[in-house]
Amino acid sequence: MNRKWIKLFTISLLVVLLISGCTSNNSKNGSSTNTKEPATDSKGNVAPEGKPATWIADRKIKGLVFMGSDDYTEDMNPEIKAKVKELTGIDFEIQIMKADHSIDGLVAGLAAGDLPDFIAFYLNNSGRPEMPVILKAAREGMFTDLTPLMKDTKVYSKYLEKGFLPIDTQYGVMFRPEFNGSTYFAHMNINREAGYSTNIVGGPFIRKDIAEALNIDPRTITTTDQLYDLAKKIKAGNFKDSNGKDVMPIGPAYWGGAEVGRLFQDLEWGADDQRINQDKDGKITHEAETPYAMKKVEFVKKLLSEKLMQPEFFTIDESRATEGAINGSWGIIANMHSMQDFNQDVHYLPIGPIKDVNGSTQMKVDFKSGYSGWAIPSTTKNPEDIMKFADFLASKQGKLLWKYGIEGRDYTLDADGKPLVKQEVLDLKAKDPNEAKKLGFDGVGNSWGNILGSTDNDNIVDFGEENWADKLNQGKSKGADIVAEYVNWKEQRKNAEVRDAYTPTSFLGEFDRGTELKAALDNYNDSLIKAYYSKSTEEAQKTLDSALKQMKSAGLDDYLKLITEKNKDPKTVLKF
Repeated sequence: MNRKWIKLFTISLLVVLLISGCTSNNSKNGSSTNTKEPATDSKGNVAPEGKPATWIADRKIKGLVFMGSDDYTEDMNPEIKAKVKELTGIDFEIQIMKADHSIDGLVAGLAAGDLPDFIAFYLNNSGRPEMPVILKAAREGMFTDLTPLMKDTKVYSKYLEKGFLPIDTQYGVMFRPEFNGSTYFAHMNINREAGYSTNIVGGPFIRKDIAEALNIDPRTITTTDQLYDLAKKIKAGNFKDSNGKDVMPIGPAYWGGAEVGRLFQDLEWGADDQRINQDKDGKITHEAETPYAMKKVEFVKKLLSEKLMQPEFFTIDESRATEGAINGSWGIIANMHSMQDFNQDVHYLPIGPIKDVNGSTQMKVDFKSGYSGWAIPSTTKNPEDIMKFADFLASKQGKLLWKYGIEGRDYTLDADGKPLVKQEVLDLKAKDPNEAKKLGFDGVGNSWGNILGSTDNDNIVDFGEENWADKLNQGKSKGADIVAEYVNWKEQRKNAEVRDAYTPTSFLGEFDRGTELKAALDNYNDSLIKAYYSKSTEEAQKTLDSALKQMKSAGLDDYLKLITEKNKDPKTVLKF
């Protein structure tokens, strides 16, 4: 009995060892059906069991956006929201701060101090009016340092690579020398490749039917004198809008009241948010020191007095300006762009462009350029989650979600894995754009993901088309392509000047009287509008003289000397 038991035990042991060895070998060969490798993200970090590799954390992230509702949308589609939650664990929510001017909302929001997980704001360049505001907040410790958070990301880590960012973004906005390698804001909409530009056409547009009725080619309007004659002809034509009301010859910008340099370009000394330019002899001056300021005042006063310009051109709120554009109430929209949804049938055509003060209409393209920015308040808990979420939205997978929606519902994939927009979505957008927008992604006009995710952009490589539904000639670019061909955009781009440079007001932050001078520069802008509405040219001149005196008292001459020296250094060259 004893020997028999030993024999049975030995056989059983051999069977167990044999099975164990086979299972082990099968696992090593990858054929096991019982063993599942844990999901990992792009950096090799293991996701929680049962969660996708894109998982971040089970939490809510809320952002406050100091930008116009025309550019961004706070409402999210429930299915999109659920998909975001499924992939990342994040319950995402944004709120748009309503204000007549976005910068006023930004100032008020920062002053209040009760900020959510992140904030977003306009920021074309370091010369934007928002820059001193957010810079002051950063210096006062209101924002989280993003540099260490970027190191562990797939997309945003490119911001740390030499040569990826344009010099103004690199040293003027984000990695300013004063911060010793730290950065407190992420500059957005940076293209992956240098010198890349879309075929978007911006500036003044005229109603096509009016141009045709007057037998005028809008492309031939290249001076303000021609613009004035055109406005008089529009008024004399007694044209009506969609409500049967008289058309105003020149209406405000699509986005509301503002100075519009593109409309008065041959009277505008520098960009309308800078007003500093270099003459042919190399001298850098402010607009108030040139004859252009009063020339522009006289031109605007003439338009207003002859009722050729909307009376509230410089102050009208965004909703009324946009409504007027959509209703055709403005014969000329002072400023818009060819991607505007309401103009995809191209019933508004671009004017000019108007020549600049040097008599040139040459296109100028930045090496790379930024647009908008975001920051994480220092009060935010686990700020690394916000950075990881932004990195997910900036990834190809994230962009596919917020640009194209949900696979199967909104698009399918072609043989190359690129998205193909579904016909029913196209039909819905054509029939009812507002209903289509409820689907909740950028292609149908809901831009929630753009705020944190629009950077390292190369849509052709990632999605096989520049804009949503281009492959079917049904996207936003349908109208933009027509406009681009109309103005011979390809030839203009071929001959464009490519620049990697700072704006003239980029160095206010390092100027010892920068805050005082910034206030004086802002006062000049206000004074200019006041001069437009003054009772006489003499009163207008006094207003501008007073504004110039204040700027000089605030150090304008010294600042112009500073940027003249900066312009001599290739690392801090200026663009005018």
